[in-house]
Amino acid sequence: MTTITLQKAKHEDVSVLTSKMKETFDHEAERWLDNTPGVIDDNIQPPGYSDEEMTLYMINHLHYYKILLENRLVGGIVVTISGSSYGRIDRIFIEPNSQGKGIGSKVIHLVEELYPTVYTWDLETSSRQLSNHYFYEKLGYILVFKSDEEYCYIKKKKRKNKYSIIQSEKDLSNIQYEQNQMHHSEFYQTNLENSSFSNSNLMKSHFSNCNLSSSTFQNINLRNNLFADLNMSCSVINHVNLSGVQFTNCVLGKEINPLRFNKTNLSGTTFEKCDLSNALIENCDVKGMKINGISIEELVEDYRKDNKSL
Repeated sequence: MTTITLQKAKHEDVSVLTSKMKETFDHEAERWLDNTPGVIDDNIQPPGYSDEEMTLYMINHLHYYKILLENRLVGGIVVTISGSSYGRIDRIFIEPNSQGKGIGSKVIHLVEELYPTVYTWDLETSSRQLSNHYFYEKLGYILVFKSDEEYCYIKKKKRKNKYSIIQSEKDLSNIQYEQNQMHHSEFYQTNLENSSFSNSNLMKSHFSNCNLSSSTFQNINLRNNLFADLNMSCSVINHVNLSGVQFTNCVLGKEINPLRFNKTNLSGTTFEKCDLSNALIENCDVKGMKINGISIEELVEDYRKDNKSL
């Protein structure tokens, strides 16, 4: 009998997992995208799928498991767990040569067993991957939304969590909550549009797969937070203390909307393995600034001397 098991991914697995993911998703692209130039499908080839740094991030901050077939690594599955009741399957990949053997179905069941209190699972898949639609529906997932680009599925299981009171499918709009104890509460598929939070304790809260577009954050304590896998395009960051903040694997500018730092204190900042092509530095204090150990002040001075001699 074939043995399929899951093991928590570790740092030493980064290279092989990234390689397996790239092999799998590239194979899917060949199958469903027909190698059409310019076609991008983030559900078939998700952002960072071939980047070891992305794999490391997911191992560190998400629930990442290796898929083992007879103790041989053949793929992986990445899930996000929100609270104790809600789970999301972010990515699942099985090397092409090991597909069609019932591994995927077994892996989904194993993950659900690992989190017995999670009663709602959701996921997204490409509208092009017809085999995925049949696969998830066979496992009890129900289609709740579809577009030209993606299909969204949800699976509901019997509740086994600690919550004795469940507020579900009720209209609680236009209510003011003041001085209430709501710690350890969980919100799923809840419409909080145009809500206001003030003088409230939201420490250690977890926001995943939420729409916070056009929101306003003012006078907020955001110390020791994790911001990852976010779309912050066209946002405004004003009067913000970013001391000690680390930017890793971030896109900080493109040709259409390049990033601009204006009147910003970047003293002591380190840039490593960054793409600074076409970057423009004007009217800035570069005292003590070095690139690969070379003093910028000395370079500028030598340049000026050379130009005087011309």
